[in-house]
Amino acid sequence: MIFRELNGGKCKTYLVADEATHKALLVDPLRGNVPLYLALLAYEGLHLDGIVDTHTHADHPTAGFDLQRLTRAPLIMHTHSPVPRVDRHVNDGDTIQVGNLAVKVFHTPGHTPDSLSLYVEDRVMCGDVLLIGGTGRADFAGGDAGAQYDSISQKLFTLPDDTLVYPAHDYRGNTHTTIGEEKRHNPRLAGKTRQQYIDLMNSMNFPLPDNIQEVLQPNQSAIEDNPQMFPSLSALNEVRQLAPEEIRTLLASAHPPLLLDVREAQEYYGELGHIAGSVLVPLKDLPKRAEEFAAHKSADIVVVCRAGVRSTTASAILTGLGFERVFNMRDGMLGWNQRKLATEK
Repeated sequence: MIFRELNGGKCKTYLVADEATHKALLVDPLRGNVPLYLALLAYEGLHLDGIVDTHTHADHPTAGFDLQRLTRAPLIMHTHSPVPRVDRHVNDGDTIQVGNLAVKVFHTPGHTPDSLSLYVEDRVMCGDVLLIGGTGRADFAGGDAGAQYDSISQKLFTLPDDTLVYPAHDYRGNTHTTIGEEKRHNPRLAGKTRQQYIDLMNSMNFPLPDNIQEVLQPNQSAIEDNPQMFPSLSALNEVRQLAPEEIRTLLASAHPPLLLDVREAQEYYGELGHIAGSVLVPLKDLPKRAEEFAAHKSADIVVVCRAGVRSTTASAILTGLGFERVFNMRDGMLGWNQRKLATEK
């Protein structure tokens, strides 16, 4: 196996390649380093066979979309990823084959709902769930300190103690650690119960990453040509959320809401299907098409997407444009399908 960290900075990108077949996987690539990655692949004679983002990043733009377009390599993320341009969704226990190398997928939520870790041979790339001597923050939307503790204690800490740990970030100049070292000495985890960990994480006042708005929402939506369309974090936090069951009840009422689906067309007609009667308005088109729904400015509007992330953005946009009764469907079409509610394709 060829294994290298490529950035040499706080944000880590890992190259995993099979020497026999020259097939390669890039994990958590940075958008600003695309020329570096392409040059390295060409110099080493490697064929990019896949791109993985271990989660939806909030602190740097992903290179996944650019590499996907330039190399035709598939973009791979967890099933709960909100990103519309993912080629392959993976789940806990799946395997990503890279030539003769079998990369095992663990779903390790907590930092984000779509966080995953990749275990290959003697090492694990764990995104921002577990860090060297720390853990990733759990205070972003969808973060969950309890789920993070479970991911680490019930999945990562069940690996052999000598397993090498490679996180997506390190701010102290470290390169890697081991599972055994983190079990014994990680100050947030060693000797802590689940509730003690939750209390500790809830007591921390993390600063927001620089330029979070300009980074996070394009990473979530794959829309990069008009970042000004994205609402503020405070506006997103004020969006009213409803569960799929509540939406089903509203749709069956005497005065059902207008249902807007803000996914891309291939998603609307794809594996998750769509809700009967919904109107397809991709997020990137919503601001210029909002006037089509002017008659509903005082009526109920429900917005839907894949995982409830893009639709939260869309709900905030509509609210900012003067629509008074906008609701987001929490968990999106993933949640609707998990509850086995009716769909069309």
